[in-house]
Amino acid sequence: MTSAAPMLPGLDAFDAAIVDLDGTMVDTLGDFVAALNGMLDDLGLPQVTPSVVETRVGKGSEHLIRAVLQHVQAPADDALYDRAWTRYQHHYLAINGRHSLLYAGVAEGLQGLSARGLRLACLTNKPTDFARQLLTSKRLDVFFDPVFGGDAFERKKPDPLPLLKTCEALGSRPGRTLMVGDSSNDARAARAAGCPVVLVTYGYNHGEPVQEVDADGFLDSLARLDSWTLPVGAARGLG
Repeated sequence: MTSAAPMLPGLDAFDAAIVDLDGTMVDTLGDFVAALNGMLDDLGLPQVTPSVVETRVGKGSEHLIRAVLQHVQAPADDALYDRAWTRYQHHYLAINGRHSLLYAGVAEGLQGLSARGLRLACLTNKPTDFARQLLTSKRLDVFFDPVFGGDAFERKKPDPLPLLKTCEALGSRPGRTLMVGDSSNDARAARAAGCPVVLVTYGYNHGEPVQEVDADGFLDSLARLDSWTLPVGAARGLG
């Protein structure tokens, strides 16, 4: 008689989850393009296409603005960057959420996590005010407490500090806190912090294949989280 295979732990292995925003819950590429092109128009600079913006999303607004200015061959000038940042904030706050779409399965996935009693935090490199406004407009704010943006801590993802601080706020150990994201930034931060990590396959990931990232799993929908189980190696690392 053969013994049954050991059951791998699923969501019951976790006390909390940290969920990324752009590219994970909401497709915000349209918002980025609209705000950036408004900024560029104000500065008298050429417009950019969605394909240019998509590969530069995920490392915070400061990086995005500098990368776009470099792409349009604007002078590397701090005064110009300061003007660009001011105009970008103006346009982004005015259109935040208008050109973005909730990915399929996101609400179901978050409801499933909440129903299991997991405490949820949203952690993004997007500025906190932008993140809160977007979550509210998409009716996702009810799932999250706390919400931390890229300006909440001294360093951004992929540094582990934001994840460690978010675990503290949630009152959960890193090994019992699942990171859900869409990019190598999320995975690298999770690995360094000691959090298991699962990535969605439909996000941005700086234009690179997400399946090549070191993660514990990949999902084509957050609705599938409820039936997801940890690989054996990752399960042994829970603590």
